[in-house]
Amino acid sequence: MNPGEHSGMAIRLHRDSTTLRLALAAAGAAAILGCGTTRTSNTARTATEQLLISDAVDRTVQQLDFKPLEGQTVFFDEKPLAEVVDKNYLVSSIRQHLLASGCVLKDARDQADYVVEPRVGAMGTDSHDLLFGIPALQVPQVPLAPAMPSAIPEIPFAKRRDQRGIAKLAVFAYRRDTGERVWQSGMAMSESIAKDIWLFGAGPFQRGTIYDGTRFLGNGIKDQQDHSSDAARVARLTDEAVFSGKKAAAAAPDDGAVIQASAEAPAPAASTASASAGGPPVLPPPRPLAEAPKPEDPAKTAG
Repeated sequence: MNPGEHSGMAIRLHRDSTTLRLALAAAGAAAILGCGTTRTSNTARTATEQLLISDAVDRTVQQLDFKPLEGQTVFFDEKPLAEVVDKNYLVSSIRQHLLASGCVLKDARDQADYVVEPRVGAMGTDSHDLLFGIPALQVPQVPLAPAMPSAIPEIPFAKRRDQRGIAKLAVFAYRRDTGERVWQSGMAMSESIAKDIWLFGAGPFQRGTIYDGTRFLGNGIKDQQDHSSDAARVARLTDEAVFSGKKAAAAAPDDGAVIQASAEAPAPAASTASASAGGPPVLPPPRPLAEAPKPEDPAKTAG
């Protein structure tokens, strides 16, 4: 075999080995590469809409002052709320606030002294959009013209979307046996807000009552606890609270009458009895320091 045949065979062997290496590399890459799909779905109502409704409910229910019914047995009549959006959340919020205010809830109407009846004037959301740029347009199709896109997409330079939730609520109470009026809350209404802003395609930047300051998409949602100074005895609807138990029976009136929260309780009968029986006298409260007699001037006394 001459030298030319040897060189030709070497070249063929080199080409075959190169081809084999490329085929093995392609097979390895095909084995390593893969594709997968993740199934996602959305609820019929967006999370933002539900947050707007629940936040408006929390703020509105917190305005109700049930302290005049403190210590009384109460039946909560939820029939007027049958057609209200998110009825279950609203009913549970009001019942929780009744308990936090010191009321005793009864499941049966005939077991309670008072009936509390709510009504809702508004419960819903609306939105407003503002666009600086080119809105989406539908392009009319001409049969003889060349193929053209059927629509031009939206080209925003800046875009803003404002959403709000409204809750308007009123509650009143009456005696179960006589139907006599007892108390009414007046009208309570609150608004929750969510604002989204896009700038040159970046966004949304989110802020509002359901967020904690200004947030970019995907960041946390507001912890709705209000840490402002609040010395009220009633636990706020959005606060965690532990209740020690039932109040003393002496604080509840015997005739079932409603006592305002600002009313002063009468002196215990035991103290009056002990005073009349020769026990230790009940002293009047001390006078303010400003009313105390001032000491005489030593110079005037010496003169």
